[in-house]
Formats: sequence, structure tokens, C-alpha cells
Amino acid sequence: MRTLTGKLAGIMTSELYPESLGFRKGPIGSHSSRTMMLAELSALLSCCEPEANWPDFLEAIVAQNILGKSTTSVRKSTAQKLRELYALDRSVPVFRMLRRVWDLDPEGQALSALLVAMARDPLLRCTAEPVLSLSEGAMLDRGRVTRAVTDLVGERQNENTRDKVVRNASSSWTQSGHLEGRTFKRRRRVRATTGPLIMALFLGYLQGRRGPGVIDTFWTRVLDCPVDRVKNMASTASLSGLIRFRSAGDVLDIGFPDMLSQAEQERLHESD
Repeated sequence: MRTLTGKLAGIMTSELYPESLGFRKGPIGSHSSRTMMLAELSALLSCCEPEANWPDFLEAIVAQNILGKSTTSVRKSTAQKLRELYALDRSVPVFRMLRRVWDLDPEGQALSALLVAMARDPLLRCTAEPVLSLSEGAMLDRGRVTRAVTDLVGERQNENTRDKVVRNASSSWTQSGHLEGRTFKRRRRVRATTGPLIMALFLGYLQGRRGPGVIDTFWTRVLDCPVDRVKNMASTASLSGLIRFRSAGDVLDIGFPDMLSQAEQERLHESD
């Protein structure tokens, strides 16, 4: 299993997270009160048309109560947390791509959702190193996860809130397949498929990575794949039309045709 390097730790803290393209940064996040909410997201996207946007999702959750919540206030809170985690807005590139790969690859939905939730929730993102650095079968050290959260939030959270973040993050990593078990969680290896592969490459691209740099990022490490396999999968994924992949010798060109508007492309170049 690949291990995290100092380079990766640097990516997590210093890499650009362009908010105009859908990332969120700072010492706050949805995991102080919720998990990645995979079941709710899955139900919502299965009930709404692929072209649905935030007003449609809000209507479905609050007015139609498709998620079966008991009160209006709980429905509104659920809608807000889902929006924090996934944007639920097609004008936001990270959600636009999530929606495109969701139906393309049902098997990869949990991993795709995790990637977007990490892009949008710094609290979940900061717990990646204690999880991904574990060898397969190793037990999760909650102390390491707590320290990672503390390093991010400082004194902004009390001990009870930090404990809740750790519990919620551990649950999210279990929902994605990286952990298994209830009381004692152990690392397991996930199986990357086309959807999360495209999502991981796209997130690296949005951060300004180009060429071979798109293949080896924080996001692709979440897939538990060696770099060579990521490259081979990217070549195959180009058949979907969502990704452009050209390789000639040491030259590698990866792009995402028609996924970004001209204005988004300009903002992306500004962050390079």
C-alpha cells in the first residue's frame, strides 16, 4: 500500500484550494456535526433528474421530504449540510463533475462522494493522513486523528466537538470503504473504478496540476492505486469522453473537454 510522504502532507496544507471552483478551506467543516451523508446523497441524486440544480434539490428535500426526515427544521438542516458537503449546484465545477460520474459508475459512487466531501470539508480532509498511511489491516489510531484535527482547528473547538469530528470522519472513511469495523476500525484497501478516478484527476486539475502532475496527487492517493495503474486507468477512462488523455514518451496531456466554462478556465489559470 502506498504511504504518504512529506510532499503529500505539504499538499494537504499548502496547495491551493480555489473556492471559486468548489473547494472550501479554513478550520471549519460539516464533520463537526455530520458524516459525509452518503445515504442521503444517494437517495437525493436517485430521485432527481441529472440536470437538477439547488432549487430542485431543496424542493425535493424540504417540500417533498424524499429523505423521510421528521420535521421541517430537520429537512432544512439536512439540505444545508448536503449543500456544504457537495454544493448541489451545477455552476460549481466539483459538483458538476460529481453529477456526471455518478450515473456513469454506480460502483464508484462512495469514493466519488468522499473525494468531493474532502474537497469541500477541511475537517474531513485533515483526517486523510492518519487513515491513508495505515497498512492494510492495521488498526486506526484515534489519537492520531484527534491530533490532525487539533492541528487544523487549534483552540476553536472544545474536546467534545473534536471527539465528534473524529467519530464522524471515521464513519465517513468507513462509508467510503477505507475502514471497516464498528468499535475498532481497521484499514482496508478500496477498489478504484472509472468514476472516482476521473473525479480525483479533475480535482488535481482544478488545483493547477498539469501533465504527469495530475496523476500523482493527494486525490489519486485516496484511490489506493499505484501511479502506473492510475495512468493506465486514465487512458481507459478517456473512452468516456469526460477526460482527454494523450501520452507520448515523457509527455502527458490530461484535460477535461467541455467541463469548464471560459470564465472558469480563466480563474483556473489565475490560480496556476
